[in-house]
Amino acid sequence: MIPGTELLDDNPLAIAAKNGDRDAFCELVRRYRPLAVNVVYRMCGDAMLAEDAAQTAFLRAWEHLGSYQPRGSFRPWILRIAVHAAIDSLRSQKPEADLQDASDQPAPDRVEESVERRERAQRVRRAVMELPEASRMVLVLKEYQDCSYREISEALDIPIGTVMSRLHYARTVLLQTLRPVAEEK
Repeated sequence: MIPGTELLDDNPLAIAAKNGDRDAFCELVRRYRPLAVNVVYRMCGDAMLAEDAAQTAFLRAWEHLGSYQPRGSFRPWILRIAVHAAIDSLRSQKPEADLQDASDQPAPDRVEESVERRERAQRVRRAVMELPEASRMVLVLKEYQDCSYREISEALDIPIGTVMSRLHYARTVLLQTLRPVAEEK
């Protein structure tokens, strides 16, 4: 962390970076790299691909800082770049899905519970990965990254109504796909 930058909002840092301040850009990377990696990982399911795509996203961000308009938040702008990097990565190779780290799971009390939980999680991951790309992007940003409709709209450059529609579609498909899994319990 660069001393004195922890209290700065993103926009002053982005403006400084836009004016060539590499330290300011490094601070933005420090703040948003985990988010970018996580978004890409949850879209493609491959940790190495996520790291590569996030790196590509920040290279693109650096190259296109001149187009950043500080009217809104920096977060949707960098998310848009990360999502596009993920799409490019997905198009270049088909991932093998795993949308959730094992470290996200609480330690089970029993082996049977662990196996059941792992199997349910794998079914959910497969169902999410089978969603159309546009719906999957919206779902990942909303459910896994807790982005607002406005942030998703800005990140994907689509109207809020489209965000809501795609999210509804994704949830409906997942509910239909996973209903048999829920009934097994």
